Amino acid sequence: MIATLPMYLFPETRAGYEALWDGIRDALRDTAIDAPDALTHDIPPMDGWAAPDLVLGHICNLPYRARFRDRVTLIGAADFGLDGCGPGEYRALYVVRQDHPAETVEDLDGATMAYSEPLSHSGWGAAATEARAAGRRYRPTLQTGSHAGSAEAVSRGQAEFATIDAQTFRILARHTTLTRNLRVIGATEPSPGITFITRAGQDPAPYLAAINTAISGLSPLYKENLRMISAVSLPTSAYDLPLPPAPAPQIGPDGP
Repeated sequence: MIATLPMYLFPETRAGYEALWDGIRDALRDTAIDAPDALTHDIPPMDGWAAPDLVLGHICNLPYRARFRDRVTLIGAADFGLDGCGPGEYRALYVVRQDHPAETVEDLDGATMAYSEPLSHSGWGAAATEARAAGRRYRPTLQTGSHAGSAEAVSRGQAEFATIDAQTFRILARHTTLTRNLRVIGATEPSPGITFITRAGQDPAPYLAAINTAISGLSPLYKENLRMISAVSLPTSAYDLPLPPAPAPQIGPDGP
C-alpha cells in the first residue's frame, strides 16, 4: 500500500507534507484503516494515482476528469485560502516578464506560451479552454514539465507567458527567485483545487476526517509552511468541466 502527495512537493515543503502524512496515517489507523508508515516520493504521479493499493494521493482536476474519474474515490479538495477562490478551489495566474507590454489577458492573443503539462489544468487546460471560449489564440511553444520550469522559461524570454497555479506561485515567490522578473496580469476562473483521492470503492468520510484532523494538529511552523486550511468535500458536479484541446502550434476557437 502507498500514500503519495506529489502536487506541491518542493524541498521547502517536504517536511511539512511528511508531518501532515504522519497525522493522517495515525488518524486513519485509529479508524482501523491500514496506512503505510511513510509517504512514497519516488513514484510518478500517474502510477501513484493508478495504484490498486493507493491509500491516499492528491490529483489535479484535469487528469482526474480525463483519466481517473471512474478509477478512484474523491475525498476532498485542499483549501489554501487563495484570493478569488471559494473553499476547496484554486486558479492559475497569467504571468509575463516585467518588460512585456501586455496589461491584460486579452493582450496575449497570439502570444507564445510555456506550459507545464498537457494534463495540467492550471498549467495548460484552464487557459486553453478559456482562450477557445473567448476566441483568442495562443501558441504553446514550450513544454516545461513543471510550473517552476514555466516560470523560468518566461523569465528568460523563452515564451511570452505562462499560467502558474496560484499556490505554486506563492511557494515559488517565498522560496525562490523565479518570480522576481514576472508580472501577474490576470487569472483563470476558479475550479476544484488539488483533490485528495484514494482507491476506488472506499468510503471517503473517514479519509476526509483524518485529513482535517491532521491539518488541525500541525505545528504552527508546518501550518505556515503548507498554508493548507482544510480539505473540503465538493460536489462531483464541480468537476464537470470541458476537456481542453491538446497543445498545438496554435490553438483557437476553431482548433489549430
